This record gives sequence, C-alpha cells and structure tokens, in this order.
Amino acid sequence: MVLLRLLHVLAPKYGWKLAVAHFNHQLRGRSSDADERLVRQTAKNLGLPFVGGRGNVRRFSRVNKLSLEMGARRLRHGFLARAAAGLKSGSIALAHHADDQVELFFLRIFRGSGGEGVSGMKWRNASPGNPRLSLVRPLLDVSKSELEAFARDNKTAFRQDASNLRLDIRRNRIRRELLPLLRRDYQPALDRVVLRLMDIAGAEAEFVGQAARAWLKNRAAPAPGFSKARGRVRFDELPAAVQRRCIQLQLLKRGIPAQYDLVEQLRCSPGKAVATTPELDAVLTARGELRLRRAGTVSRSGFKRSTKKGRVRLDAKQGSIVFGGLEIRWNIVSRKPSVPPARKAGRELFDADAVGPDVILRHWQPGDRFQPIGMSSPVKLQDLFTNDKIPREQRHDLVVVTTRAGHLVWVENLRISERFKLSESTIRHLQWRWKRL
Repeated sequence: MVLLRLLHVLAPKYGWKLAVAHFNHQLRGRSSDADERLVRQTAKNLGLPFVGGRGNVRRFSRVNKLSLEMGARRLRHGFLARAAAGLKSGSIALAHHADDQVELFFLRIFRGSGGEGVSGMKWRNASPGNPRLSLVRPLLDVSKSELEAFARDNKTAFRQDASNLRLDIRRNRIRRELLPLLRRDYQPALDRVVLRLMDIAGAEAEFVGQAARAWLKNRAAPAPGFSKARGRVRFDELPAAVQRRCIQLQLLKRGIPAQYDLVEQLRCSPGKAVATTPELDAVLTARGELRLRRAGTVSRSGFKRSTKKGRVRLDAKQGSIVFGGLEIRWNIVSRKPSVPPARKAGRELFDADAVGPDVILRHWQPGDRFQPIGMSSPVKLQDLFTNDKIPREQRHDLVVVTTRAGHLVWVENLRISERFKLSESTIRHLQWRWKRL
C-alpha cells in the first residue's frame, strides 16, 4: 500500500501509467477477502484500473508437491504476468523491502545456496511468469520500520497478514526468533552487515556469471578478467568458480536443477556419466561441454550397457566372457581342498553345484534383493549400495550374476551370497575372477 501511494504521487512527474493487480491466495478466508476489498477500493479512489485474481493455493501446492509458500509464489507470479500482458505493461512493481532481503539471506544460507543465491533479490530482473516482463523493486533498501512509519504519518491504510505470526513457517521463525536473537546478542548492526555482504556476494557472482557466459559463447576463448596474452583458456584452466558456473548454466538451460553435488560430480569427473534423473545421464567433456544421454546407454567407463542378458554355461571346466566392461574368467575345481583357499582381490569362490549349470550376467535393476554372506535374510540391493556409500552414478554399471531361477549369486564389489558360499558339503568349487577393462 505504501508502494502504491509513492508511485501514484511520482507518476505525473515521470509519465508513468499505473494499474493495480491483486491476487487472493484464499489462505485466510474472510481476512483474505478483506485484503482484496481494501486494494480494490483504494485503486478506485485513486482512479486506477484494477485487476483481481484468485487461486486455491493449498490444492495447487498439494497436487504439484510444493510447499505452500512456493505454490503461492508460482500462482501469484503467473497471475501478475498475465495481468501485465493484458494491460500491455512491461514492468511489475513489487514492494519487497530490506527486511525481506535479510530474511531471504538466512533462508538461502540454510538451503546451501552459493554466491548468486545469497546475493538475494535484484532491483530489476525478469519475471518468472514471463521472462519478457521485468520485476522492479523500488523499496529494496528501505526497512520495514521506515515503511510502517511512513504509513502512519501519511494515513496510508494497510492490513497485517495474520499468517506471519505462524511459527511453523521457517521464514517466520527466522523473522521472529533468529533475527532478534542475533541482533540482541551478536550484532546490533546485523541488517547493515548482511545487506553489505549480499551486495559484495552479488557483485562477485555477477562477474563469475559474465566470465562463464563469455567462455561458453566462445568456448576456449579468453574470458573477461583473464589476460589475452595467455592465449586461449581451456576449461581445466578456468578458476573453479567459473567452471561451476559454466556447468550450472548448461544444466539450467536444459531444465535440470543445478544442485551443488551434481555440479561437483560433473566438474571433478570429466568424461564420466553422472545420473541427473533415473532416465537421464550427463557427461562433461574435457572441453567443458555438457552432453546428455538416456540413462543406461553408456557406462562410466565408456562401455555400452547391454539391455540384454549374458548367459554363461558352466558345463565346461573353464571359460571366459566380456560383459559390461568387465572381463570374467571362471573355472571349476572338483577336488575338495583340505583348507579353505585365501580370499584374493578380483576372485571369489562359490559352491558350483548350488549355483547350477549356468548363470546370467546383467546390471542392477531396482527391486533386486540380495543376501550377502553372514546375513540371515535378503535385503534390497539399493540399501546395500547406500550403506556401502556406492555413488548413484556407479550403481547401474555394476555387473550382477544370477542363477537361472533369478537368485543373485554375486554383485561386483560386494560380498558373495550366503546361499552359494562354500560349506563342508561342497564338492565342486566355482572360481570366479574378474577385472575392469
């Protein structure tokens, strides 16, 4: 309401044409409707066009599996973009203020955001509802207390949102509990210090973004801030911050969330496939180019992951096979040794008769269950991978062996199966050797 009054006073001087848009989130019943009536009546008193909209935020958030705050934001920005387009306006003015910035800083710190995230809201940026429209925030350096004082002094009517008192909302807990504590016991000038830090982080993040975009535009050409005397700059010569932003920009361009762990896996493992979704892998080339391909088409080591099953017949005394980038050699020993053979890297021993006349080679599939030696019952193979800290991007590369009936005998890099281990009754030993090509 303060923003509307200020813009209305300044409009004749700058030749602005104003319209008022209000979105009713329908979250507070009659109170939400009273908000809408106040805004509608104020626009009428000022002689300004009014556009109203409303949406069921709770249902929308539930259906789309969003937080209430994020669901409200998406519906609100979509409405504002449509309203602006209908009014043929290129700008949408929002009343975010300095206190909002400080709260956002801590929200994003807790989410693990980088420099660009903690830099906060911009004075001007593209609308998430329509990138051809601009969001402008004229009050971004004004505190909430200053706005409240202005409203009192100028008899500007406004309403309080009662949901701001709810402590089950993280932003409200930051506003009502954390920030007062920090101001009282740690830094009285907290707001000034945080806003200064956000400004510094924003400027540095902007430079990194410019350098990354310039490098991507002219791949391997000098980026801003790098001496041209050095000649062309390879991806691996770029500072880590620029490398990260190059990867981040390419992921976002393809609609993939650029989470820190994903960016780092790609950056630190060029040429290796990293899972972005269950259906999609990403590979960063040595030249810094991001390539996407369907999950399961190529393994981390460059071998094709066969969707077919490989069958190994064990009716001969020995043999070999190459499957999924793994060279496997096997042989069967009929005599029973007096002492169990020592375990060696790249070799396992099984009860050949328990295994059966043939086995099937394939890759891990969701739902596989396995009973490692020493365990009393089978467990999900996925849980074993998690417990053994096997990275997600490596799991589909691992070769597994099953019997004809589908029981898992062996999983690459894990313990053998309890069901097929050597025992006192074992007569024939299946010696299984493997190595990565």
